Amino acid sequence: MTENDSTREAPAMPSAQQREHLEPTEHSRPIPLLAAVVTVGVVLFGVGYIALSDPPGSAALGDGRTLADLRSAPSTAGKPVGAVDGKQLFAAQCVACHQATGKGLPGVFPPLDGSEWVLGDAHTVARILLNGIEGEITVAGNAYKGNMPAFKQLGDAELAALASHVRSQWSNKAAPIPAEVFAQERKGNLRTKPFAGGAELKSAQGGKPP
Repeated sequence: MTENDSTREAPAMPSAQQREHLEPTEHSRPIPLLAAVVTVGVVLFGVGYIALSDPPGSAALGDGRTLADLRSAPSTAGKPVGAVDGKQLFAAQCVACHQATGKGLPGVFPPLDGSEWVLGDAHTVARILLNGIEGEITVAGNAYKGNMPAFKQLGDAELAALASHVRSQWSNKAAPIPAEVFAQERKGNLRTKPFAGGAELKSAQGGKPP
């Protein structure tokens, strides 16, 4: 190698390569001491609070029973919860049309108070509730034309409680209807549409008045 070769300068790097940064390197950075202390403190405070505090909620908002009461209470599994509330069913299903007074709305919804249909044959009442009515029906001497929906979605006990409530309210003094009447009518019911007014209802009971 000649002296000229040893003193020859290295070729200049392209400008694009000169702008590149150094290769990134990996190294660990420990959590700052202050952040670690605060985190541990919050965790310890939470554990201590849960361990030492009472159960959430106020005991005054419960029914007052203690654990001993609950352990000694007789089991109700398989037993009926209680009688069906016909008044509650009436408020949920009927009061919007027939009103809390049972008087209905003149010319629009017929009254239940004093209705010959309500006070009449128990099986006719069951058919009305199970199938509904569309068309003209005369109640207490006044004609009404509308649509009463069917209540097949309710159980037999619920329908019996509802009908019995209506038959004993206001000026009504009719006997209650047992759930068996609704069970019989439901079993033998082949209808797929509501009754076409009072005329068809009468024909369904042999032409007898309600």
